[in-house]
Amino acid sequence: MKFNINKEAFLAGLQQVQHVVTTRTTLPILSNVLIRASKKGLLLATTDLDVSVSGTVEADVKEPGGTTLPARRLFSIIRELPDEEIEVSVDDKNVASIRCGPSHFKIMGISDEEFPQLPTFVDAKEFKIEQRVLKECLRKTSYAISTDEMRFVLNGILCSFKNNTLTMVATDGRRLAMADQELEFPQSNEVDIIIPTKAVNEIQRLLGDEGEVILKISPGQIGLDLGNYVLTSKLVEGNYPNYRQVIPSDTKERVTLEREPLLRTLNRVSLLLVDKSNSIKLRFMRDKLRVEANAPNVGEAHEEMPLAYKGAEITIAFNPEFLMAPLRNLPADEVHLHLIDDISPGILRSGANFLYVLMPMRVNS
Repeated sequence: MKFNINKEAFLAGLQQVQHVVTTRTTLPILSNVLIRASKKGLLLATTDLDVSVSGTVEADVKEPGGTTLPARRLFSIIRELPDEEIEVSVDDKNVASIRCGPSHFKIMGISDEEFPQLPTFVDAKEFKIEQRVLKECLRKTSYAISTDEMRFVLNGILCSFKNNTLTMVATDGRRLAMADQELEFPQSNEVDIIIPTKAVNEIQRLLGDEGEVILKISPGQIGLDLGNYVLTSKLVEGNYPNYRQVIPSDTKERVTLEREPLLRTLNRVSLLLVDKSNSIKLRFMRDKLRVEANAPNVGEAHEEMPLAYKGAEITIAFNPEFLMAPLRNLPADEVHLHLIDDISPGILRSGANFLYVLMPMRVNS
């Protein structure tokens, strides 16, 4: 195999696929990137057997062929080469020779025949969605994914395709984020799937702000075709819990809040807290909100902000990080907090398509 390639094109391709590679593997081939040269250009692919990413980049292919090379080491070398054209040749023992200006490297590879076969999709359910829209839905929900490996069905995002709507849900049992998006598809395509956390992170990294993405879903796996890059992943097996039963149906008070000022206030007051288990108190009073933090043996902090509020006084405590997470990831200027009392979940809404349920924390008055 022999090809010439522009440094920036090679680097960009490796950058897109190398994140899947794990350093903690007993199979050396999983640390490598698959490189196949043909008339179509250069195919690059990586996998950890659960998530795979592949893409094509332009190259001047002199001799077609294939090999696999250590992904992280190759990326580091290409990144530091002079900003010129790179010449790569691979012999029949999978030794790659890389030349660029005055630089010359030789890297030991592994035969591409040992690389796991990339997933294929036959008779898959297909959905088309704008990359920007999918990226926004994931951003609004992914921070609430559970990290508790004992509750594996929560270690991902539920994607429910029902009634021409895509509903995304993530929860860790203490909070729940849900985003809806209208999407046209035949009723025969209705399905519920759980995309695992690693795949969610890779999808968010690959998605752009323009163009469409094609989602392909077949039993046990999902594929996302972004044109130049394709991501495939195994799905989380199991049934997602009935998330709708934790959403309160009735609330007593509705408070309209400016998102950015509230986020800044919460961030400042929570600087006092040293323990993630500490809470921050929100005191809703006539025409104002008082945000308070109290840390034993450290001190206390409070800040007031004006508020168009005429309802009953309510004091409720939340985990500050859990309260700030949706505020960081929503684009709206205003959010609406719906409250029942100091011991019931609060509901944060933004527009008609986003909902966030947050359990309160019990604190001494």
